[in-house]
Amino acid sequence: MCLVLTVDLARVAFRRFAPSLTGPATAWTSDEQPIGFEATQLVPSWTARTPPGGWIEVELRARTTGGALTKWYVMGRWSEHGDPRTSVAGQGDDDGDVAVDTFVARRPVTAYQVRVTACGAGARVGTLGVMASAVPQHPAVPGPSAATAAVDLAVPRHSQHEHAGHHPEWDGGGANWCGPASVAMVLGFWGRGPGDDELAWVGAGDPHPVVDHAARHAYDSSYQGTGNWPFNVAYAGRYGLTGFVTRLRSARELEAFVRAGIPVIASLSFRAHELPGAGYSTAGAIMVVAGFTAEGDVVVNDPAAPDDGQVRRVYPRAAFENVWLRGTGSGGIVYVLHPPEVPLPPSDGNW
Repeated sequence: MCLVLTVDLARVAFRRFAPSLTGPATAWTSDEQPIGFEATQLVPSWTARTPPGGWIEVELRARTTGGALTKWYVMGRWSEHGDPRTSVAGQGDDDGDVAVDTFVARRPVTAYQVRVTACGAGARVGTLGVMASAVPQHPAVPGPSAATAAVDLAVPRHSQHEHAGHHPEWDGGGANWCGPASVAMVLGFWGRGPGDDELAWVGAGDPHPVVDHAARHAYDSSYQGTGNWPFNVAYAGRYGLTGFVTRLRSARELEAFVRAGIPVIASLSFRAHELPGAGYSTAGAIMVVAGFTAEGDVVVNDPAAPDDGQVRRVYPRAAFENVWLRGTGSGGIVYVLHPPEVPLPPSDGNW
């Protein structure tokens, strides 16, 4: 028997938009979107193609529970060529602040608008989504789970530590590249990614040049890191995948994606003793959920493994859910990357 969690689930609402952008500098603004509950965080995500010299800016504003509209907050300036590719610090006020990729409300919000501005000729948005959520702080309580058939997707295995010391100008080199390594693994699973001509700059002897490429092209120059969630989604978009950031509320939801043939990238934080088998502590790790055992435990490709041969791990389901779902961690954050023609499992509103 495997333990799973019975929790006070996060409230999550996810919406997709279809921005229409034309001209050398065009803005598109959504209608006001009611959330349906009092949300405390908003996270946009997108895919876009931007020719040299072109870029997009994504902004959000929200309506507080008192009825007032906040100012517009810049949630990211994105160019696939990196000029600019940046979050914007120092936007905080009485209503909220932007923590790299997340609007964190100081006053709960009940609705929002999203705005996209295309700068330079040829910039265009493929997909745009916004996740609104309120994450409870209550501790999780284990409960029983019935065994089921095992599933294990054939996701390539890349250790970030195989890239130690590589290109430290992008988030310190391989030691911090859990996000790019995870995105490179999922791109490889779908048979997508940069060609040899795009990888020539990496240099001979690199075990997986696609990881270095992903780090360079997801790097946030303000945050000075490669862990910006929507920037990693946007990077995958240049290779034909669609994607989004959202919160899932249980391992059951994770499992629905995996059983639909879609690996999921999850964000979590933990001390070593909280996740048996990890062997390390982290304030924020990104890994690929690639399967489930017959007993319900979670099969992951964990790029924090010391080498490629140890990337595949099996983590106890209850322990994994605890460190992934709890409000003091990521609160169940994932990003989902898949070809547009691959259907998602049924949802009740959070994807």
